[in-house]
Amino acid sequence: MKNQKPRKSDVPDSHGGIVLASASPRRSELMALAGIKFSIAAADICEDVLPGEAPADHVMRLSKEKADAVAPRAEGRFFIGADTVVVLDGAILGKPLDETDAARMLWLLSGRDHDVITGFTVFDKIGGIHVSRSVSTEVTFKSLQESEIMLYIATGCPMDKAGAYAIQGGAVHFVRSINGSYTNVIGLPMTELYEVLQAMQAVG
Repeated sequence: MKNQKPRKSDVPDSHGGIVLASASPRRSELMALAGIKFSIAAADICEDVLPGEAPADHVMRLSKEKADAVAPRAEGRFFIGADTVVVLDGAILGKPLDETDAARMLWLLSGRDHDVITGFTVFDKIGGIHVSRSVSTEVTFKSLQESEIMLYIATGCPMDKAGAYAIQGGAVHFVRSINGSYTNVIGLPMTELYEVLQAMQAVG
C-alpha cells in the first residue's frame, strides 16, 4: 500500500467513486457527516451465522459479501460493506423476530454490559483489493423498567435493529455509558473507515 500523498487526480471526486452497499439511513448520515461523496446500492445477502463463527469474523464476512454483491452491478470503484451485531456473553443478538423477541433482548441487556461489533470492508474493484476491519465498543445499559421497554417497542424502532435498540433513537436514555467508538454503535466506525479510505486513496 502506497504511503505517499495521492495526487488530486488519483482521488475520486464524483459520486460514482465510492458506493455504500447498505440501505441503512444511519450509515448514510454518518458518511455524509464525514464529508464523503458516495452513492448507495443496497446488498441483499443471507446473514445467517455460520456454525462456530465468532462475532467479529461474522460481521467481517458479511461486510465483504455485501461489498462483493454490489460491485458487479453498480458503477464505482470503492465499495463499502458493513454489518453490526450486539454481543452479550459471547452470543450474537440479531434483529428481533417479533415484539416478544425484542422484549426478550431488551430484558437481557437491562443493567448489563454488552459489546457492539461492526465489521466493514472496502473493496477496490479496479485494484482487486479487499480491506476488512472489525471494531468493538462496550455499552452499558441502565436497569430498564417494563414500561420503558413496552413504550419503546410500541414505536416500532427496535424491529430492524441488532439487539433491538438504536442508540440514536428512542433508546438513547437506556445507555449509561460507552467505552469506545460512538459511531460504531450507530453502525459504522467512521474514524477507522476514513483511515482505510485514505490509505486506499479513495478520499483525500
